[in-house]
Amino acid sequence: MYVFLTVLLMIVCILCILIVLVQNPKGGGLSSAFGQGNQVMGVRKTTDFLEKATWGLAIAILVLSLFASFAIPRKTMENQDKQQSVQPTEQTAPETPTNDEPPASVPGQ
Repeated sequence: MYVFLTVLLMIVCILCILIVLVQNPKGGGLSSAFGQGNQVMGVRKTTDFLEKATWGLAIAILVLSLFASFAIPRKTMENQDKQQSVQPTEQTAPETPTNDEPPASVPGQ
Protein backbone atom coordinates (compact mmCIF):
# COMPACT_ATOMS: atom_id res chain seq x y z
CA MET A 1 0.00 0.00 0.00
CA TYR A 2 2.82 2.38 0.89
CA VAL A 3 4.62 1.75 -2.40
CA PHE A 4 1.41 2.34 -4.38
CA LEU A 5 0.78 5.64 -2.58
CA THR A 6 4.39 6.71 -3.12
CA VAL A 7 4.24 6.00 -6.86
CA LEU A 8 0.90 7.81 -7.13
CA LEU A 9 2.34 10.76 -5.22
CA MET A 10 5.31 10.95 -7.59
CA ILE A 11 2.99 10.96 -10.63
CA VAL A 12 0.87 13.75 -9.15
CA CYS A 13 4.02 15.76 -8.35
CA ILE A 14 5.27 15.45 -11.94
CA LEU A 15 1.86 16.53 -13.27
CA CYS A 16 1.84 19.51 -10.91
CA ILE A 17 5.31 20.53 -12.07
CA LEU A 18 4.22 20.35 -15.70
CA ILE A 19 1.04 22.39 -15.07
CA VAL A 20 3.00 25.07 -13.22
CA LEU A 21 5.63 25.27 -15.97
CA VAL A 22 2.93 25.74 -18.61
CA GLN A 23 1.66 28.84 -16.81
CA ASN A 24 3.23 32.23 -17.33
CA PRO A 25 3.45 34.46 -14.24
CA LYS A 26 2.42 37.55 -16.24
CA GLY A 27 -0.79 36.07 -17.62
CA GLY A 28 0.65 34.73 -20.88
CA GLY A 29 1.74 31.12 -21.04
CA LEU A 30 -0.60 28.62 -22.60
CA SER A 31 -3.49 31.08 -22.56
CA SER A 32 -1.68 33.49 -24.91
CA ALA A 33 -1.18 30.73 -27.48
CA PHE A 34 -4.94 30.21 -27.64
CA GLY A 35 -5.82 33.89 -27.85
CA GLN A 36 -7.90 33.75 -31.02
CA GLY A 37 -11.61 34.36 -30.61
CA ASN A 38 -12.67 31.23 -32.47
CA GLN A 39 -11.14 28.79 -30.00
CA VAL A 40 -13.41 26.54 -27.94
CA MET A 41 -11.50 27.38 -24.78
CA GLY A 42 -10.81 31.11 -24.78
CA VAL A 43 -8.06 32.89 -22.89
CA ARG A 44 -10.03 33.15 -19.68
CA LYS A 45 -11.14 29.50 -19.76
CA THR A 46 -7.55 28.28 -20.22
CA THR A 47 -6.25 30.20 -17.22
CA ASP A 48 -9.22 29.03 -15.13
CA PHE A 49 -8.47 25.43 -16.08
CA LEU A 50 -4.75 25.75 -15.29
CA GLU A 51 -5.45 27.43 -11.96
CA LYS A 52 -8.01 24.81 -10.95
CA ALA A 53 -5.69 22.02 -12.05
CA THR A 54 -2.87 23.50 -9.97
CA TRP A 55 -5.06 23.75 -6.88
CA GLY A 56 -6.47 20.26 -7.41
CA LEU A 57 -3.02 18.70 -7.78
CA ALA A 58 -1.72 20.60 -4.73
CA ILE A 59 -4.60 19.27 -2.65
CA ALA A 60 -4.00 15.77 -4.04
CA ILE A 61 -0.33 15.99 -3.00
CA LEU A 62 -1.36 16.99 0.52
CA VAL A 63 -3.92 14.20 0.87
CA LEU A 64 -1.64 11.53 -0.61
CA SER A 65 1.20 12.62 1.67
CA LEU A 66 -1.04 12.25 4.72
CA PHE A 67 -2.26 8.83 3.64
CA ALA A 68 1.28 7.71 2.84
CA SER A 69 2.49 8.76 6.29
CA PHE A 70 -0.17 6.56 7.89
CA ALA A 71 0.65 3.66 5.57
CA ILE A 72 4.36 3.51 6.45
CA PRO A 73 5.18 -0.03 7.60
CA ARG A 74 6.11 0.03 11.26
CA LYS A 75 7.35 -2.64 13.62
CA THR A 76 4.77 -3.49 16.21
CA MET A 77 5.32 -5.20 19.53
CA GLU A 78 3.78 -8.36 18.08
CA ASN A 79 6.26 -8.39 15.21
CA GLN A 80 9.15 -7.75 17.59
CA ASP A 81 8.06 -10.63 19.82
CA LYS A 82 7.91 -12.95 16.82
CA GLN A 83 11.37 -11.89 15.69
CA GLN A 84 12.82 -12.42 19.16
CA SER A 85 11.33 -15.90 19.43
CA VAL A 86 12.78 -16.87 16.06
CA GLN A 87 16.25 -15.49 16.74
CA PRO A 88 18.41 -17.55 19.06
CA THR A 89 19.18 -15.94 22.34
CA GLU A 90 22.76 -15.02 23.04
CA GLN A 91 24.47 -17.38 25.42
CA THR A 92 27.72 -16.46 27.02
CA ALA A 93 30.44 -19.03 27.26
CA PRO A 94 30.82 -20.49 30.74
CA GLU A 95 33.58 -18.85 32.64
CA THR A 96 36.67 -20.93 33.22
CA PRO A 97 37.47 -21.39 36.87
CA THR A 98 40.45 -19.40 37.98
CA ASN A 99 43.00 -20.64 40.42
CA ASP A 100 43.89 -18.29 43.18
CA GLU A 101 47.31 -19.91 43.40
CA PRO A 102 50.20 -18.23 41.67
CA PRO A 103 51.65 -20.17 38.75
CA ALA A 104 54.23 -22.72 39.76
CA SER A 105 57.77 -21.87 38.92
CA VAL A 106 59.43 -24.07 36.37
CA PRO A 107 62.37 -26.03 37.86
CA GLY A 108 65.73 -25.18 36.50
CA GLN A 109 65.25 -21.51 36.15
